Amino acid sequence: MNHSRKISELHSLYQARKLSPIEVTQGYLEAAKKSQHNAFLTLCEDRALDQAKKAQKILDAGGAFSERYPLLGVVMGIKDLITVKDVRNTCGSKILENYVPPYTATSVARLENAGAIVIGKTNLDEFGMGSSNENSAYGPVQHPSFPEYVPGGSSGGSATAVKAGLCHASLGTDTGGSIRLPASYCGLVGVKPTYGRVSRYGMVAYGSSLDQIGPMTQSVEDSARILEVMSGGDDRDSTSSQQVVPGWSQLTKQKLDWSKLRVGIPQEYMGDGLDTEVRTAVEKTLTWLDQQGAKVQKVQMPYTKYAIPTYYVVAVSEASSNLARFDGIRYGARPPEAEQAEKLNDFYKKVRGLFGEEVKRRILLGTFALSSGYYDAYYQRACKVRRLIQQDFLKVFETVDILISPVAPTTAFKRGEKAADPLQLYLVDVLTTPASLAGMPAMSLPISQDSKGLPIGLQLIAPHFGEEIMLRVAHGLETQMGVSA
Repeated sequence: MNHSRKISELHSLYQARKLSPIEVTQGYLEAAKKSQHNAFLTLCEDRALDQAKKAQKILDAGGAFSERYPLLGVVMGIKDLITVKDVRNTCGSKILENYVPPYTATSVARLENAGAIVIGKTNLDEFGMGSSNENSAYGPVQHPSFPEYVPGGSSGGSATAVKAGLCHASLGTDTGGSIRLPASYCGLVGVKPTYGRVSRYGMVAYGSSLDQIGPMTQSVEDSARILEVMSGGDDRDSTSSQQVVPGWSQLTKQKLDWSKLRVGIPQEYMGDGLDTEVRTAVEKTLTWLDQQGAKVQKVQMPYTKYAIPTYYVVAVSEASSNLARFDGIRYGARPPEAEQAEKLNDFYKKVRGLFGEEVKRRILLGTFALSSGYYDAYYQRACKVRRLIQQDFLKVFETVDILISPVAPTTAFKRGEKAADPLQLYLVDVLTTPASLAGMPAMSLPISQDSKGLPIGLQLIAPHFGEEIMLRVAHGLETQMGVSA
């Protein structure tokens, strides 16, 4: 059910009384119940309808859309890694199958305060660990348009829910590309903000120094509006930034003077292994930018080649530490066989045996990297290389305003195609992990399709807290070049 492509158009229909928030919410709930995509793990029907009734009252009272309620009546899915009070939060894992959090994440609370309606929690790779959404304990998510293909991960449920018309927009989380990759594979706009721009309070941690919450939508303007509502400092998250949040939803509409734009093309992102059709689509965009007068130039980022090993050492090390709390005592399910264990070690084995294979693999790798005798050789060295990767970005942004590249080397692959070889799956993130390691804002914009009809995404990367230029360029490409998936 896709009443409107843009929030502004949806609001126009509301104001004209051609649609009501209750009607829209009921429609999406019915669509989600009938869907075979496995995009939602939990639907919060009563809660959503209550919110829809409140939205209707605000609308009837003449509530302003653009000021106090910029998201009035917008139906959203929330990745099941982000807490919503009194709604089951599984993280795609059996170890949290029946966990119901007593609080709502800051990001979600801000959306709801702005009038958004939360319809339910979306499926994901367990604890956000995966690039294909095949690692969920509750079954894989189906691609919204090509059932035999993966939707990308780990936020595949959030991407599929939007593209399949089960909600208007959604929230995903991005540790090493988990918003951008599924957005690219499914033909959506997906934004990973600057690290610290959006509060992580209420987000179950995977890699604390990398994790970010961001929107997945069908237009740049919608992403800008949702990101604007969510962003800003939060006393409950010490890593959140107090930087002023610009009015991105309005700024994106301002016409961009392309002749003043300096675009960098990282040569390391356009090398061997890049699918021919993906390369052609990106080069077509760059040619268009050049024709508009933008200064398009090649740039070198030599430490990019170390991004994947660096990312996976840092991420799994932090995951090992973060997931230690799921022990059946502080958090986590306690199966009957664990209750019967006579020794503490046996108890832990039964409880932590509920983790899926990929989560176990990353916990083991992280525990090894942090262990005595190996910490300096692995984790500490990875942190040093991470700093060099960040310096690559800082140096390049002295001469360019924005970087443009593919999101992934290929379009979506078939389900099961890479399941037997974890290293092949890890390499899917080769073009998204550098920006994550550097804490830079980055996004995916649908620009084309391959010969099979599978979407191709363009990655835009901006300097720290440079969301404005990133969103404005993306909006310009979307509206003026007419790119779409």
